[in-house]
Amino acid sequence: MTEQARLTTREAAQRLGVKPETVYAYVSRGQLSSERAPGGRGSTFDAREVDALARRGNRREPSAGGATGGELSFPTALTLIDKDRYFFRGVDAVELATAYGFEEVAEWVWTGELTRGARFTAPPPFLEAARRAAGALPAHSGAMDRLRVAAVAVSAADPLRFDLDPSAVLGCGRMLIPTLVGALPKAARTEKDATDENDTDDEGRLAGRLWRRLTPQGPDATSIRLLDTALALLIDHDLAASTLAARVAASARAHPYAVVSAGLGALEGPLHGAASGLAHRTLAEVLERGGAAPVVADHLRSGRRVPGLGHRLYTGEDPRATALFALLGAIPQAADALAAARDVVDTTARHTALYANIDLALAVMSVAFGMPAEAGETVFAVARTAGWIAHALEEYAERPLRMRPSGHYTGPRPPRPLPLPFQGPSTGGPGAAASQ
Repeated sequence: MTEQARLTTREAAQRLGVKPETVYAYVSRGQLSSERAPGGRGSTFDAREVDALARRGNRREPSAGGATGGELSFPTALTLIDKDRYFFRGVDAVELATAYGFEEVAEWVWTGELTRGARFTAPPPFLEAARRAAGALPAHSGAMDRLRVAAVAVSAADPLRFDLDPSAVLGCGRMLIPTLVGALPKAARTEKDATDENDTDDEGRLAGRLWRRLTPQGPDATSIRLLDTALALLIDHDLAASTLAARVAASARAHPYAVVSAGLGALEGPLHGAASGLAHRTLAEVLERGGAAPVVADHLRSGRRVPGLGHRLYTGEDPRATALFALLGAIPQAADALAAARDVVDTTARHTALYANIDLALAVMSVAFGMPAEAGETVFAVARTAGWIAHALEEYAERPLRMRPSGHYTGPRPPRPLPLPFQGPSTGGPGAAASQ
């Protein structure tokens, strides 16, 4: 591509009708790519990419179940994101998550009814199947590996998995989520504790059971409330990539376990669920180096996004992050990690106006309590399983296979002659020279 095909930041901003700071925000959100200008001052942008973003208007087009402007959109009664807030069935999601526990909010998202004191329990046969399958994985396997394998194992153990009646799907959700948590090993101080599979808190909140699998630090009421709130906040967030994958599977009438497996597969990319792990490592480095400036500078110098900042659906701070920061601010143990996160935001703001997202808040929690880098992704996966079940319930009520977009073929025009087999290099074996 020639240099003439690239735009300066100011030119890109003019074409998009935004401020130059917003152009950099688009870069951080993955909506634009940039390159350093000659001499290292400023950035340049592909004119065609800028024009494509301008045509899309940087917004999702509404449609009645088809593709418009290159994006898929269809009605859902579950989550609305509007003006830096989001709502579960019309109720402010942050208010729900701070007033009720994960199980109660999940029931609200699933049914539109609030079941006070709801608790989810893992049936012993399914829990045993999940633990056996997850326990057979190599020692280096992570939590996401175990969750994916556990979902498949429980599916195989359930002969009624193809029952798509709403009551059966709800029952699946209520037992699958605690079973996935129970399949994870405890983050215990000793090997003996780690292999102890007896849960003494099986009737307690799911957050308490999950906490013991994220960190060896003992929980208290404040820390359990923090994790419980995080789970409730993360149940759904409109049509994120993993949720779209789950709905496509449900459209094909895949059973709920397969729907969850589809969501788990899409979740694992570094731009989705795994993003919190990148933010965790960034915060740990900030604490190790004594400040955010050198860490942020390294990211900017290499052209990488600063993890934990910016969200394409919010112009300000992610409301989920705001809610968790408020809880973390009341926990003395989280003070250093929280200060490091604020330092990252303030330092990056000198370059471009970006705000904290949920990944940064999860990273503060995981760093503060000695959790592994993948802890945020684990929390994300467990919570979002409830959302995938909710979307499956909606999709099962729709016309099957309705999400069938058409590909825009860009390959060679047919007909082409039948290709000949590839003649690779000689192997040098007996008779090779004579055959040349």
